[in-house]
Amino acid sequence: MMRAIPITLAASLVPLLFTGCGEKKAPPVLQPEVSVVAAAQRSVPVFSEFVGQTYGQEDIQIIPRVEGWITGIHFKEGDAVRKGQLLYTIDDLPTRSKVDAAAGEVARAETMVANKKADLDRVVPLAAMNALSKRDLDAANAAYDAALAELQVAQAKMQTASIELGYTEITSPIDGVIGISKVLVGDYVGKGTLGGAINTVSSLGGMRVRFPVSETDLLRFRKRAEADSSLRATGQGIQLVLADGSLYGEEGRIDLADRSIDPGTGSILIQAVFPNPQRSLRPGQSVKVRVRTDQADNAVMVPQRAVNQLQNLYSVYLLNDSNKVVMTPVKVGQRVGENWVITEGVKPGQKVALVGNALIDPRVPVIPKPLEWDYAKTSGN
Repeated sequence: MMRAIPITLAASLVPLLFTGCGEKKAPPVLQPEVSVVAAAQRSVPVFSEFVGQTYGQEDIQIIPRVEGWITGIHFKEGDAVRKGQLLYTIDDLPTRSKVDAAAGEVARAETMVANKKADLDRVVPLAAMNALSKRDLDAANAAYDAALAELQVAQAKMQTASIELGYTEITSPIDGVIGISKVLVGDYVGKGTLGGAINTVSSLGGMRVRFPVSETDLLRFRKRAEADSSLRATGQGIQLVLADGSLYGEEGRIDLADRSIDPGTGSILIQAVFPNPQRSLRPGQSVKVRVRTDQADNAVMVPQRAVNQLQNLYSVYLLNDSNKVVMTPVKVGQRVGENWVITEGVKPGQKVALVGNALIDPRVPVIPKPLEWDYAKTSGN
């Protein structure tokens, strides 16, 4: 005979049975590793960037001085050419005909001069003997002078025709690199600027870079230069940023400024000159000119990749005492090379997390991984 289990004991066992069967352990919390850097503080130069365009040391347009058909092209497009090297030939038959005609006029005029000189030589002694009147002598002198004048006109026409014949051969005016030809053999070219340039030769020894600077920037820079003697030497050390963001290997100098400010844009055109020993710069490139315009004293800096931007809002992830990342809005100043000046929101020595596009739960502590960074690098991209 089975004995009954007390109701109180059975009631106490039921919750234990169900709890033992359904209870699951919570998964462990994963702590991600995050690279962190310490915000640095130092005085750094501040650079301003201006959009510019490159030009050759000399950019000479090739414009025909006579019209006619192109009969020869004597260079390879894009190659280096020497001063005086033959580039184009233009059909010279019409010009040679002018030279031949002018030569005939010169010969006829020379014959006329000889005849008039002989007549004058005969008249002079006869007039001295009163065999001919003074009127006859004056007429002989006038005829001789007129023949001399006609000879000078014919010789001038001959010289002009010879010069035009020389223009049928177009040579390079400078040492440089020639561009792509705008005409081919068989094309007809016009004379002078009405026909337009058929090519351009550029000297690439030193490149000119022209960039506009607003009147406001110009005045502000002058005031800072007067207050800071170190900024007065900014004529040297001008940097060039190429289209891919890389820094050009040679530093330039300010060469000249335009005579006046453009009233339409309120800017003045500045020209800088950069050495081009490797011929890597070509005319027509879009570049940025970087000029030192200020000095930021005791500036707080963080790496550029530590700053997150959403339209006009900037933020960084700071690491608190609990090793949790906290998104903190900041105000940024100038970009200095690979770093960014923070004017508000970060103090020197605070740890900044390099989160990037990763999603970090602000409630979960992270494992900080200190990262060394070159806060002293103030140039380059």
